[in-house]
Amino acid sequence: MTVSEKRAAVVYNPIKVDEDALRSLIADAQQAEGWSETLWFATTEDEPGTSQAIEAIAQGATVVLAAGGDGTVRCVAQGLHNTDVPLCLLPSGTGNLLARNLELSLDLAQSVTTAFTGEDRTIDVGIVEAERADGTRESFTFLVMAGVGLDAQMLQNTNPELKKRVGWLAYVDAIARSLKGNGRIRLRFSVDGSTPRAMTAHTVLIGNCGTLPGNLLLLPDALVDDGVLDVVALRPQGLIGWVQIWVKVVWENGVLRRSQVGRKMLSYTKEVRTLRYMRGKKFVARLSRPEEFELDGDPFGTAVALKARVDPLSMKIRVPA
Repeated sequence: MTVSEKRAAVVYNPIKVDEDALRSLIADAQQAEGWSETLWFATTEDEPGTSQAIEAIAQGATVVLAAGGDGTVRCVAQGLHNTDVPLCLLPSGTGNLLARNLELSLDLAQSVTTAFTGEDRTIDVGIVEAERADGTRESFTFLVMAGVGLDAQMLQNTNPELKKRVGWLAYVDAIARSLKGNGRIRLRFSVDGSTPRAMTAHTVLIGNCGTLPGNLLLLPDALVDDGVLDVVALRPQGLIGWVQIWVKVVWENGVLRRSQVGRKMLSYTKEVRTLRYMRGKKFVARLSRPEEFELDGDPFGTAVALKARVDPLSMKIRVPA
């Protein structure tokens, strides 16, 4: 492919992006590298990015830049899934979860440069099939995590105006309101076709990556290109249980695992019953009642059953050369 045949496309959320600043950066990088004129696609509430990514490919894009929150990234990725066109992440919003898990720069100018000069890395994609209460089924992709239970209820209860003002701190308010109700979910689950088992939990998270907002390492063994999903069920019993989870996630995963001495110390500790870890290529759960579920930080309504599987190495991500 000659340089002139290379063409970028930008799929952007006009509410979250400074379009003038982004266009200026793109124009400079495009000219410096001798690429063809960049294509631009704004998202809307009805079309949040997937159809724009598909159209970008149809118009000859050789890389698609996603500029918006984690929801925009997920939608654009859904349009690029199982194609040869890479996704480039442009930091925006409060999350940038995939970029953080891939340890990519959150500097906008550097990210734009990467789009035109970087190389491609292949990662896994998670696929979730959700069964609604009326029996209908829908399929979605996710890049970071899917969740059912408290975390999805929290997202549903988050005040959007408060989130605009204080960012992720708005979730503290949402968690408090979510915990007021009966936060437990009951389900029967199976991993890789194993015999179904019953479980009660506050939340179940299915991860392609392991790090949450605030640099919290919830799934320490999760790798974005290992061909498996990492699952954790949070099952605290009262305040002590929540303290155990906090110690595990913040102290053990966030501090001890980052040093050789700390990892040695962890080898002598016992796993806590409040956290149940599982791994597999497929995770199936049937819920006792319709429950809220989320994908990459966005609520998707309720489901009575979820079937999650990994599609190994099916997405190209543009990273620095």
